[in-house]
Amino acid sequence: MSTPRTKPKYYLTTPLYYTNGLPHIGHTYSTIVADVIRRYKRMRGFAVTMTTGADEHGVNVERSAIKAGMSPLDYSTAIAVQWKQIWDDFDIAGEEFIRTTDERHHRTVQWLFKRCRENGFIQKGSYTGQYCVHDNAYVADAGPGDPCPDCGRPTETVTEENYFFKLSEFQQKLLDFYAANPDFIKPESRRNEVLSFVQGGLRNLSITRTTIKWGIPVPDEAPHVFYVWFDALIGYLSAVGGPDFGERDLWPADLHIVGKEIIRFHAVYWPAFLMAADLPLPRQIWAHGWLLFDSEKMSKSRGNVVRPRPIVNVLGIEALRYYLLREIVFGQDGGFSYDALVTRYNGDLANGLGNLTSRTLTMIERYFGGEIPTPAVATGSEKYSSGSAEFASEALNRITQLYEKLSFSLALEAIWEMVASIDKYLSVEKPWTLAEKPEDRARLGKVLYTAAEGLRLIAALAHPVLPQATQKIWSQLGQTEPLSSVQLDQLAWGQLKPGTRTGKPEGIFPRVEKSEAIERIEAMEQEQNKPAATPAAAPSAAPAAAATAPAPTTTPAPAAVPAKIGIEDFAKVEMRVGLVKSAERVAGADKLLQLQVDIGDEVRQIVAGLALAYKPEDLVGRKVVVVVNLLPRKLRGVESNGMIVAASLPDGAPVLAGFLEEVPVGARLK
Repeated sequence: MSTPRTKPKYYLTTPLYYTNGLPHIGHTYSTIVADVIRRYKRMRGFAVTMTTGADEHGVNVERSAIKAGMSPLDYSTAIAVQWKQIWDDFDIAGEEFIRTTDERHHRTVQWLFKRCRENGFIQKGSYTGQYCVHDNAYVADAGPGDPCPDCGRPTETVTEENYFFKLSEFQQKLLDFYAANPDFIKPESRRNEVLSFVQGGLRNLSITRTTIKWGIPVPDEAPHVFYVWFDALIGYLSAVGGPDFGERDLWPADLHIVGKEIIRFHAVYWPAFLMAADLPLPRQIWAHGWLLFDSEKMSKSRGNVVRPRPIVNVLGIEALRYYLLREIVFGQDGGFSYDALVTRYNGDLANGLGNLTSRTLTMIERYFGGEIPTPAVATGSEKYSSGSAEFASEALNRITQLYEKLSFSLALEAIWEMVASIDKYLSVEKPWTLAEKPEDRARLGKVLYTAAEGLRLIAALAHPVLPQATQKIWSQLGQTEPLSSVQLDQLAWGQLKPGTRTGKPEGIFPRVEKSEAIERIEAMEQEQNKPAATPAAAPSAAPAAAATAPAPTTTPAPAAVPAKIGIEDFAKVEMRVGLVKSAERVAGADKLLQLQVDIGDEVRQIVAGLALAYKPEDLVGRKVVVVVNLLPRKLRGVESNGMIVAASLPDGAPVLAGFLEEVPVGARLK
């Protein structure tokens, strides 16, 4: 990336996550959102810096460390290292990882406190009242033992000398700032919540503690240490230079991504601290909603926490990225379920984008020797507009505008409308039929160029959300520049050069069997949630790719009588009528044939053990029964995407299942 001198800067942050446990899906969601914005902004020409990090101070960490028999620093370091490792493994770590135990952060907190104090906004006093240890928050209008209004757990009574920040003096200043900057807090529901809170009156805020030791010391004021929220918020500034922020020219932050439960700290306390220190305020704060599991917010106390690693190990990080951004409207609460996750994966990724990629590149390989064909001149007789510059221009404008609004769900919906449109275009034009007639050669080139060029645009537009998969598609289309360097403002229809050599078609998102995938995720989740005596360094194994096959299972000994199954089990098998379009022997295999089979809406490549019973030329034009919802597998290095149904004779020879009556290609068997 160029320096900010040649490109406009864009600085965004995630929350600094509290080190009293390892990440769950809610933390992962915040970080993935920030990473998507980072990648998108780079494709719009910005020099982007993203900060994430660890909030390591406070009584919760201190007590957890004592329980584990460790020092607070050793305990929080062990946890922070695992957080960073997870973000690194998921490729969402950003450019800066700030720890509140870093010396550069200590220096920034003490410097900002001094500025506020010199400007007359700090005073010493004492406090007696209720404190929520779990939320690190003082609770107003509560008596001894009353529950915290946020988490519901009992509060503790504290009495101690504190330094107070004169928050009450910033009530009108904040209201004036909100009025002058109506987009400072997003979405509108959170803005209204903050306005109501500030209009209700602000009290001076305790920003130091004397009853705990684990914190940043207030200079020359022992035993005072800074209250965790005064400490943690300043991490966004310490990450990019602290007192010397002008040297990097990244402050103020362009965007803070936070969860809705901490909007008050970011939209009220943080701007007030900066105002008191005469420092620039961030430009925008976006609060997302909660992820709900069984209609409840995820939390360790409820025991309904979902961890990201099991999902990534089974389906890959791209599946999780897509599901969270597609399923949940950013800014609102959203439900999370394994069933919906796997359904989205199979439906949108495997059967949608993955299948479109496979069928397009396979046909270009077969019919044009792996070179992008030259499109025929458009005649105006197109049945669909998928192959027009106007279609592409409208889609590009609409989708980039949705990204700008952080409307990720709608942006992905629009991209997948492009996927469906090109899929329909191929089904109507039937390039496998055009390939049989020499006079349709030009038309065939036009159809496959249209599909490939549409796929190129889809890859670019989906890249912020699916960086790994779209780069693979991009490379298979013969594009040599990194997809991340493509500028969306310069993307247009017709930039795919005819004659470009395509790469070998490889699966992007193989289908998975839902119940098996969920069972594996839940088993890993249960194993990961087993309590450990002390925090240990997280394993550094890279996340498994989505193409990883399910773990092998032990084959049971054959029973004397086959076990009976219910109709619901049989209904899981999807079979269709297929028409064999071509057949050839698999090199180095006596029994295997590589078939191209038309199943109505696509042509599938299937490897079948038929070579000893059938000659390849005898199978062409024959209708067969095809199982179409099997996981892809490779036989002698050739991918098979389905299975031909045949009977097995006593001597082992196969006999193909067929039809006496005329049946249409693609018809479902039931």
